[in-house]
Amino acid sequence: MMNLGDLRVEIFADGADLAGIRAMYAKPWIRGFTTNPTLMRKAGVADYRRFAAEVLQVVPDRPVSFEVFADEFAEMERQAREIASWGPNVDVKIPVTNTRRESAGPLIQRLSRAGVQVNVTAVFTLEQVKAITAALAEDTRAIVSVFAGRIADTGVDPVPVMREALKILQARPRAKLLWASPRELLNIVQASEIGCHIVTVTSDILTKLSLLGKDHDDYSLETVEMFHRDAATAGYTIPSVRPPSG
Repeated sequence: MMNLGDLRVEIFADGADLAGIRAMYAKPWIRGFTTNPTLMRKAGVADYRRFAAEVLQVVPDRPVSFEVFADEFAEMERQAREIASWGPNVDVKIPVTNTRRESAGPLIQRLSRAGVQVNVTAVFTLEQVKAITAALAEDTRAIVSVFAGRIADTGVDPVPVMREALKILQARPRAKLLWASPRELLNIVQASEIGCHIVTVTSDILTKLSLLGKDHDDYSLETVEMFHRDAATAGYTIPSVRPPSG
């Protein structure tokens, strides 16, 4: 079985809880951090710039992704350049399209050629990966976040998609493929096995990492013990019922 030390994929923590980010930064095997407006809203973040400044104080030396939130490309570009100025370890998340399905390819190209480290997000198709790859500058670091977990939610195996995405991105050696929205610990193993560069993981899955390599016989026994313990704690009984006489 695979253990944590066997993983060949970089694990990025995904979230917007500052205390959680601080706790994950203390773990050297967490190689970077990602967040997005939805996670920030759920965490109660009210001031975007202040939150980002606090995160970068906690994480001064590992990649951190912050996302633009405009829908018009001109404003998206202004936000991206501002966010990029916050630190050399900042990656700017750019959605692959806006809400009108208009491709962000030209914007990605301008930013990448200007040296902005983009993290192209909400990617689902290989056609999108091809368009992004063509837009990226060869000498600028970049991330392409394919939402493998959400692809799986539609009943499609994401592994062949991710394998092909890796082949496409070979044309841009400074670009890394990120396995986004994993649903279970197995997805981290799958990402590692196919050679995916990064997997971004939420806290609920990170807490399961200690299960990697766990003996299945031991896990079976622990499960039986749990059922027995919970039944006893609940005080469950099944009284014998005698058949009616006569």
